[in-house]
Amino acid sequence: MGCNGAVDITIVGSGPNGLAAAVICARAGLSVRVIEAQPTYGGGARTLPDPEFSGVSHDICSAVHPLALASPFFSAFDLRARGVALTVPEVSYGNPLPDRPAAIGYLDIERTSAELDDGASWRRLLGPLSADSDGVVGLLLGDKRSVPPSITAALRVAPRLLAQGSPAWGTLAGEDARALFTGVAAHTISQMPSLVASGAGLMLATLGHSVGWPIPVGGSQAIPDALLADLRSHGGELTLSEAVTDPPSGVVLYDTAPTALLGIYGDRLPSRYAKTLRGYRYGPGVAKVDFVLSGEIPWRDSRLAQAPTLHLGGDRSMMARAEQEIADGRHAEWPMVLAALPHLADPSRIDAQGRRPLWAYAHVPQGSTMDMAETVTGIVERFAPGFRDLVVGVRSVPAARLADHNANLVGGDIGVGGNNMFSALTGPALRWDPWSTPIPKAYLCSSAAPPGGGVHGMSGYYAARTVLRKEFGIRDLPNLSP
Repeated sequence: MGCNGAVDITIVGSGPNGLAAAVICARAGLSVRVIEAQPTYGGGARTLPDPEFSGVSHDICSAVHPLALASPFFSAFDLRARGVALTVPEVSYGNPLPDRPAAIGYLDIERTSAELDDGASWRRLLGPLSADSDGVVGLLLGDKRSVPPSITAALRVAPRLLAQGSPAWGTLAGEDARALFTGVAAHTISQMPSLVASGAGLMLATLGHSVGWPIPVGGSQAIPDALLADLRSHGGELTLSEAVTDPPSGVVLYDTAPTALLGIYGDRLPSRYAKTLRGYRYGPGVAKVDFVLSGEIPWRDSRLAQAPTLHLGGDRSMMARAEQEIADGRHAEWPMVLAALPHLADPSRIDAQGRRPLWAYAHVPQGSTMDMAETVTGIVERFAPGFRDLVVGVRSVPAARLADHNANLVGGDIGVGGNNMFSALTGPALRWDPWSTPIPKAYLCSSAAPPGGGVHGMSGYYAARTVLRKEFGIRDLPNLSP
């Protein structure tokens, strides 16, 4: 690492969590430098132009941001007040189903329920939660070490979490409703039913009816852009194209995969911690497929034409079977596929010739080298005959190659190993303070630490809180408002 000049805090990695930690520390009056190995910043929230059609841009990791308005960090930071346009579509997500009409998750829970076979069951599950959305998010994104911000929300979430995370998940009635919820829960890439998938499904489905699933105008890059602007306004620095191979001096927060510390510290790591990191396990991965399309997708169910987010895994039993297959290390014949059409909420994503992006990824086993472009194309074609004729460009990245543009995504695991119940509570090692490490002045702020994956900034928030208290004696966090 060749940076000159000492700073109070170095952040390694410029993803949303790293930038969140950097903003908090800089606002607390400390000198902060962020170091990023890639030539562009933003980690899992970057947007880059298509290599052939420069007027079309792709979100190279995340595309849709349910937590950009709702996470406690982003709620305080207030992206909209900083000029980030977040468009909330009428349809939060859609789930096409084989041989029957699609299941649609509208922002309006009553409209959603009215179109489901058993809408009353859906309303019972999510109505009380969406009415207390802040409490639900505060609980599920909490540090798991403090009293929940809303005891009422905890009492509402607990029985639903247990039911949808166990064989009792059949208490949600109707095949369409079950598929709709399972598609949301599958964002965790977890065997189902499971508590971690249930928690994610409840939180994201709740947000779908309270604040919606926003699309950032111009692409996901708008979010790290706003964070970096605030960091710089408080004296922070960013260094790009700089790989950290030796420990920076002073206090360091790592927005990295935990195993990166093995290479950075080597034999300076405490032996027990080094053993823990060597045994760290990453979960199943995703294969990314970005399409450039010449026009609108001809869905059999026309309501899907208004859905910027799509869950293309079929019905509940198909999704559960596919997730079990990849957990066992096998490619599913019909894998879970998530897709997004950001131009439906943000027409600026359509170029002058009418081309627009389709963002997609398929769940695959850890480290898969398989190109999934044809599989994803075939799945979309099942629900939209003629889709193939719209494709004018395909940018396919197997799971094993995702780390080329984001070293945190080991083997394609977009949860950085953190999308399991153990990591959600403890981080990569069993520690009361999971954002700390046994290495002096070294902390972890990536999604490998609680509360886990997602663009919410909370892992960075909790890590910054720990650092300010332990290293600098600062107990009152700074105001984050613009």
